[in-house]
Amino acid sequence: MRSKTSENSTASETPASGTPTGATLDDRITGALVGAAVGDALGGPVEGYSPEQIVERHGGRVHGIVGPWNGDAWRTARPLAPYHKGDGHVTDDTLMTHALIRVYATVRDHLDAYAVADHLVPDLMTNPRWIPELEAEALPLHRVFLAEKWLVARLHYGHVDPREAGTGNIVNCGAAMYMAPVGLVNAANPPAAYAESLDIAGAHQSSYGREAAGVFAAAVAAACTPGATPDSVVAACLSLAKDGTREAIEKVCEVASRHSEFESALKPLRQAVARYDTVGPDYRAPSLGARRPSRLHAIEELPIALGMLLLSSGDYRRTVLGSVNYGRDCDSIATMSGALSGALGHAVPEDWSKQVADASRLDLWEPARTLTAVTREIFARDVQRRRAHERAFTELGGRGCSD
Repeated sequence: MRSKTSENSTASETPASGTPTGATLDDRITGALVGAAVGDALGGPVEGYSPEQIVERHGGRVHGIVGPWNGDAWRTARPLAPYHKGDGHVTDDTLMTHALIRVYATVRDHLDAYAVADHLVPDLMTNPRWIPELEAEALPLHRVFLAEKWLVARLHYGHVDPREAGTGNIVNCGAAMYMAPVGLVNAANPPAAYAESLDIAGAHQSSYGREAAGVFAAAVAAACTPGATPDSVVAACLSLAKDGTREAIEKVCEVASRHSEFESALKPLRQAVARYDTVGPDYRAPSLGARRPSRLHAIEELPIALGMLLLSSGDYRRTVLGSVNYGRDCDSIATMSGALSGALGHAVPEDWSKQVADASRLDLWEPARTLTAVTREIFARDVQRRRAHERAFTELGGRGCSD
């Protein structure tokens, strides 16, 4: 869990415009993955509650790492027991993100739905790992939510075609929450990230849950583009998103653009996304139509994450704290917004990252080093494939790249 200055914060400088300059691929991958994990840990203890409940419980807004909602009674308090959410512990968002990175490290190329069946599912089922919220080694399968256990039920036990296995699962942010690695592998190429993520997520989700996975991966890829800003990230999302997902992002970001602090934006952002969100006003008592397929709806988490990124000009602390204090599924919102801020090159606070790494007993920087190496290998392979295609196309009488 040793950290370095170059690993905890980018080597870039932030000019008056607020957009970091000079962030390298290593910086952006590290910032995105560490930023996602820290956002996840900050949001975990207040997940499922409203902004008003968070203020009442904590005597004001959350400004950093806090303890369990139920204090020392976390071991038995429902509906959270037996998970130790808080005190800097990452949740299943980070566990799944790291699991996907391990698949990339094994395959060392672009992934598809079959890679989920062949590598991700066996990893969840057979390899015990340290689970911070359980404070013990356990199979990751024992920690993940039912929407992720679906992967094992459908792919391992049901022998369903991986490309179709997501059909029938509840439609939520389960696939989107761990798709940052896909965007990083396709850094600066949002359309490629979108397509790859849609393929991977087909094993897990359908409808707007799958769409959100593609758009989030595209957002991360867009954030890695030199000179990228929150506005350009949102523009890339809108160029690719379909149906209710596109409309929800557009409406939420219109609202976000009129605010510069999250405090004044909390209610307007919720109002903007409410018509697209199927869960309803009471997060712990979902509506009758909750999480069902639709072309009209969207998950709540991705549009809000983009809105927080926009109103905070990408600044990591402001982006993530806005996401955390929004409440509801705020660990996933902060996971996504933290990844986007980090990919833009904004520094993840070193005090937070070290505390989360120590509390979770995880090396938050090792997955970034692994994915950076794999990303370079994949890019080199992509260049070879592209050049082979160019040669073949030229031989067929097509116009060469020099024409």
